[in-house]
Amino acid sequence: MPNSLRIDRRLSPALALAAMLAAAPAQAAPADASQARFRALYQELIETDTSLSNGSCTLAAERMKARLVAAGYAPDQFRIVVPPQFAKQGSLVGEIIGSDARAPAVLLLAHIDVVEAKRSDWKRDPFKLVEENGYFYARGAIDDKAMAASYVDALVRYREEGFKPRRAIKLALTCGEETDAHFDGVQYLLAHEPDTLKAGFAINEGGKGTLDAAGKPISFGVQTGEKIYQDFTLTTTAPGGHSARPTDDNAIVRLGDALSRISHYKFPVDVTEGSKSFFTQSAPSFSGQTRDDMIAVGAGTAEAATYARIAGQSPYWNAFIRTTCIATLIEGGHASNAQPQHAQANVNCRIMPGEKIPDIQLQLAEQIADPKVELKLAEAPGPQSPAPPLTPAIMKPIEKIAAEMWPGVPVVPILSTGATDGRFLMAAGIPTYGVSGVFVDPDGNGVHGLDERVRVTSLYDAREFLYRLIKTYGAAR
Repeated sequence: MPNSLRIDRRLSPALALAAMLAAAPAQAAPADASQARFRALYQELIETDTSLSNGSCTLAAERMKARLVAAGYAPDQFRIVVPPQFAKQGSLVGEIIGSDARAPAVLLLAHIDVVEAKRSDWKRDPFKLVEENGYFYARGAIDDKAMAASYVDALVRYREEGFKPRRAIKLALTCGEETDAHFDGVQYLLAHEPDTLKAGFAINEGGKGTLDAAGKPISFGVQTGEKIYQDFTLTTTAPGGHSARPTDDNAIVRLGDALSRISHYKFPVDVTEGSKSFFTQSAPSFSGQTRDDMIAVGAGTAEAATYARIAGQSPYWNAFIRTTCIATLIEGGHASNAQPQHAQANVNCRIMPGEKIPDIQLQLAEQIADPKVELKLAEAPGPQSPAPPLTPAIMKPIEKIAAEMWPGVPVVPILSTGATDGRFLMAAGIPTYGVSGVFVDPDGNGVHGLDERVRVTSLYDAREFLYRLIKTYGAAR
């Protein structure tokens, strides 16, 4: 036992136990019974492994349904949808029926599957909820079980209160977002049970608050659109030959030259309305030239030099203003003593909403400028859609509740540079907004990496924020 935890054996058992508890890491006690119940719900969801290799989304969905039934919902009001070929990839769907059948529903979307987590790589068991030093640690602590648990908790609270929404509130806890090449629950529901997702708009993961190094909230992000994900394959071949008699036609060198030209190319600036709002709302947090540049970008009056400065300050900001493409994988050659006969690379592009994949392919071909380098799509294009509109009906409730909970913290629209299941909903005509209410540290809290974590206070605040927001949307006219 470490010296700091050594207990005097002359103490009575009761005093010894008290001394051990005093020496143990402090844990934040839930503020009330409702919060304690939410913590238990969250823990149950976290500790139900939903990774593709070893877990079961179906089991997690069943457990969340049991929570809703225990709260008083009819057993058939929420149901598990299990695809015939994917017994462990079940989703939980259902709704609270609104009083106005003509009012479009609000859809609550969250995925309950998680990224793989290898126990030997983690300091703590990734599938056990650990509270330590003001954080909850676990795989899925943020992505996306914080939101899924908050949804279920909100519906339980509405049942207790007897809340009757004007518009239907639909719930979809789905599986496969992290491994959509294998199976994706949203795509399955859109194809086989589209009415379960039909809604006037949806709230989803993607948006998040940001904290400074001291843990102070500095902005509240609302995701308003996603970039389009697309891989391209570059391939070149050559006659090859003995490495002792090199020629100018080297497949690896030719491919390397093409990749170098792509890496130095800056796609044209294409700023969405959401990104303009991001720079406008963010500008007051900065000073000098940076503030002036952000104001100009937000106003649509920026010059080329302005965009160059913005892009040079942050890869994140650069991703907000243009399409980006980078080399991510490469292979080539067949022997260490032979000229390469074949080389191939993957170029990953994140394309601005509204831009066309064939246009991006044409720009890449122009940069490659070598007919001996073949350029083709690595896979068929995924869903494509414009960014959803920033209407007052969506933004005003968010701004009001955020101002009440985090006074002075600006609500900032953000463009997702990654991808969520929202892209499938938007392509199906359902405007989708990322509004998690979770505030994250500057390092990203280990999402998709080791020791994923969320601040305990951030989780409880997000739970309260979503409870209020969903209720507001449900009652809105």
